[in-house]
Amino acid sequence: MVTERLSLDGDLLDDNTLAKVLDLLNLHRVSFKIRRFRIGEQSSEPSIIELQLSAPDLKTMHEALAECKQHGAIFNIEEVVLLEADMDGVLPEDFHSTTNFTTHILLDGQWIEVENLEMDCGIRVWKEGETWRAATCAMHRVRKGDRLVVGSHGVRITPLEEEQRDDQEFRFMSNDVSSERPKRRMIAHAANTIRKAKENGKRVLFVGGPAIVHSGSAPLLARLVEDGWIDVLFAGNALAAHDIEANMLGTSLGVDLNTGSSGPHGHTHHLRAINRIRRAGSIKAAVESGLITGGVMFSCIQKGIPFVLCGSIRDDGPLPDVITDNVRAQDTMREHIDGIGVCLMVATTLHSVATGNILPASVKTYCVDSDADTVIKLTDRGTHQAIGLVTDCEFFLNELVRALA
Repeated sequence: MVTERLSLDGDLLDDNTLAKVLDLLNLHRVSFKIRRFRIGEQSSEPSIIELQLSAPDLKTMHEALAECKQHGAIFNIEEVVLLEADMDGVLPEDFHSTTNFTTHILLDGQWIEVENLEMDCGIRVWKEGETWRAATCAMHRVRKGDRLVVGSHGVRITPLEEEQRDDQEFRFMSNDVSSERPKRRMIAHAANTIRKAKENGKRVLFVGGPAIVHSGSAPLLARLVEDGWIDVLFAGNALAAHDIEANMLGTSLGVDLNTGSSGPHGHTHHLRAINRIRRAGSIKAAVESGLITGGVMFSCIQKGIPFVLCGSIRDDGPLPDVITDNVRAQDTMREHIDGIGVCLMVATTLHSVATGNILPASVKTYCVDSDADTVIKLTDRGTHQAIGLVTDCEFFLNELVRALA
């Protein structure tokens, strides 16, 4: 079965264009479904229709489309153009730059789905036996001789609106960013989305910043891990370091989490905690030896939840588990994306944007921050599916734990 998308615009009804095109499709036994139909409200506004076509073979599809073309039909039936990379780490000059929307390429008369969806990559194509496969390929992963898609011929991208057609509420809620939106309703929606994802065998990714610990919310995140709601954790050196500091010394950045007061030399506490973990060799070794007895990282180790800690230029220490090579950190994050159905991004701008860059648009994403700019930056950089919730992390996590409990 060969599929194609056809679009028409203009005076489709007055000129009887739509009826003529549908008659031609029926004549060639090409089935169709209406994907979008908008009638121009004024005489100066064109009507627009998009059809999803299905034919038994490419020859039949070509013949039908050739006749539809005389009525102004627009379609993409050309096959992709492939070019071999001439050196490692460099894409061909006219490489096709990917989005994070569902993407297919037309090759040997078949539409092939592009695997490992990620924005700002190339598309690498290879053959396994008699079967063609395609997947996104980050620039640094290109190897000389790889076959890569160049140009836009034969590439079909499914818009976000179609990705989320079966979830009107999620689509509705992602329209704007405001601190005045109904937070409890949105958090209840997030809880319900997590439940559905888990029931369907999907995993939940949590991306967190150190404000979770500073605000005293780490026990709430630890409980989500312990109760089985979180499957993967992405964070930086700071969240883990202050979480461990809180467990060892009862402070976060030297501030007592019970009294809110700063003790003498409290500003050195996180350094002392990091130093102890470095002596132990790893966070896991520190848990197993009894050096760490609670907190988010403790719960991750106890529950076998994978975590990726990505370093930055400003890190103290860092902890021995922190990946300081940013390219390797990105690749490690990519290893955990498969099967993710929901992503929660809480109180972290850089890690939210970095994670959004490697997520398919089909992953339902919630971005929570007290600053609306974090959510705006995320969507401005391509993560259009993200729902923004402007509130503090303590309120969000407390309500989420309550909703899931």
